[in-house]
Amino acid sequence: MSTKVEATIEDLYAVEGKAELVNGEIVHMPPTGDMPNYAAMEIVVSLREYACRTGKGRAVTDSAGFRVDLPHRKSFSPDAAFYTGEPSGMKFFARAPVFAVEVRSEGDYGQRAERQMKQKRADYFASGTLVVWDVDLLSEDVVKV
Repeated sequence: MSTKVEATIEDLYAVEGKAELVNGEIVHMPPTGDMPNYAAMEIVVSLREYACRTGKGRAVTDSAGFRVDLPHRKSFSPDAAFYTGEPSGMKFFARAPVFAVEVRSEGDYGQRAERQMKQKRADYFASGTLVVWDVDLLSEDVVKV
C-alpha cells in the first residue's frame, strides 16, 4: 500500500519556476540556454503577430501553465504556444493550447530523452493540441512536427 500523496494543480501554483504535473508529481524544468530561449522567443513573436493580424487567439510565452485532464498528466508548460480558449484570469489556462512548441535544451538528447519527448507529444495530442513542434536546433530538420 502506497502512502505517497499525489500533487495537485493547487500544489503546482506554489512552485517557483517552470514545472509540470505528471504522474502525480511536480516535475521541475531547468532554465534554458541562449539558443533555445532565442528560438522560443522568435516563435512567440511570430505567433503574436499572427494573433494581432487575424484577431484570433493569443501567443503564449514560456512558463505558462495549461491544465489538462489525462490519467497521468494534469498540466503542460510549453516553451511557446498558441491558445484559442477563454481567458482564465490569473489561473492556468483552462485547457491545452492548439499549438505547442517544445524547444530542446542540452539535456533533451539521447534515448531516454527521445522516449520522454515522444510521450509528451502523444500527451499533447491526447489533450486536444492540434500541432506540436519539436524544435531541435542541432538537427538539419530544425522543426519536427
